[in-house]
Amino acid sequence: MRNITLVGLALFLNACSSGEKSPLFETTGVRPPEQSCAVDPRSFAKAEPVADFSEGNGCGIRNGFRLYEVDGIKLSQPALVTCNVANTFHTWIQQTVEPKAAQIYGTRIDEITIAASYACRPRNNVRGGKLSEHGMGNAIDIAGFKFDDGKAVTVASDYYGARYDRTFLSSIRADACGPFHTVLGPGSDSHHRDHIHLDLQRERGGGPYCH
Repeated sequence: MRNITLVGLALFLNACSSGEKSPLFETTGVRPPEQSCAVDPRSFAKAEPVADFSEGNGCGIRNGFRLYEVDGIKLSQPALVTCNVANTFHTWIQQTVEPKAAQIYGTRIDEITIAASYACRPRNNVRGGKLSEHGMGNAIDIAGFKFDDGKAVTVASDYYGARYDRTFLSSIRADACGPFHTVLGPGSDSHHRDHIHLDLQRERGGGPYCH
């Protein structure tokens, strides 16, 4: 009986090890970002164009830029995104983020903490899910802000914190909905509890998805 059990276990393990792994992500139904772009990001940002590239599996960027500063605001790390994401990010900062910072805190933003930009991976890093918009440079994640007066606000610590911080973070998130097609953050799911996710996913039925 012991020998039969061991043989069965060996056959089971062999079947598992010889089986093909599921693909890292699914690309069916995923549409690449728009390629045309109205404004060169170098007109409003410290940015450099990136040569078009493809990783051969759905990931890659066309008409991409690496951003270091936007509207004079430093980024905590360079953000690699499409031209359209750069443009929309600039508009959001100029029309929403900076005015809200002035209104609520009476100061300017010195730095934006970037949690993620281009990354070849599935949505929410869940194997077998659809290709993330990050995999096409069509998304950017924001983890927090530093201000000229030395104050810092993070999504992880302050989204449900003091009233002023809560108002600032929730209002800029709400106003991102529309210019960006997908806006996610704390309360959306466990994957977005510590950052605000912004993307320009195409062909989302029923308008923007902001949750």
